[in-house]
Amino acid sequence: MANILVVDDELGIRDLLSEILNDEGHNVELAENAAQARGARNRARPDLVLLDIWMPDTDGVTLLKEWSTTGLLSMPVIMMSGHATIETAVEATKIGAQAFLEKPITMQKLLKAVEAGLARSSGIPPRKPGVAGVVAAPVVELTVEAAMTGGQSLPPVVEMGPQARQLFELDKPLRDARDEFEKCYFEFHLAKEGGSMTRVAEKTGLERTHLYRKLKQLGVDLSRGKRGG
Repeated sequence: MANILVVDDELGIRDLLSEILNDEGHNVELAENAAQARGARNRARPDLVLLDIWMPDTDGVTLLKEWSTTGLLSMPVIMMSGHATIETAVEATKIGAQAFLEKPITMQKLLKAVEAGLARSSGIPPRKPGVAGVVAAPVVELTVEAAMTGGQSLPPVVEMGPQARQLFELDKPLRDARDEFEKCYFEFHLAKEGGSMTRVAEKTGLERTHLYRKLKQLGVDLSRGKRGG
């Protein structure tokens, strides 16, 4: 678990990164501009900073340079931007940024960059796939039966008809019925995996960004799985 500071003037980006990093077990501090970032840096002493380049008052490269010249760049910094040029990325790297992530940021790249940054800070090499002690999660076929039973095959003698009618009201538009089923499906997997978005994403085969948006769209309570776990 690490203390991570996320600096971005876009509320949606801050919220999304906060949810993902919290789900990974990290403590997250949020700042929407350079002034807040300075205060959070001095107060929380973060283990890693995710820093947006384009901000309204002081841009991320200027803040990075300020930390570097004043001896405050004691933690790994990962720059983020959707509009930066190659020259900007190179400049930030020369100043002391460890990595540069281009928006929209995929969750795989985000988690790899964070893991590498924290490993560099602690001196511990990042994990590599396939090493001893790391077991890949089994692939579960996404069928209605698998969704209802957690991947277990049902005996052929089980009668599903009446039970299905009790769980789902079929006399409604297809979109509504599908949303109702998908909400039940994701709530089931969240509870089964103790609220871990990483494992739910692996089980359902969805990219994490899409999974978060899907759960919010369906109105799934993300805290239920963690309470149940």
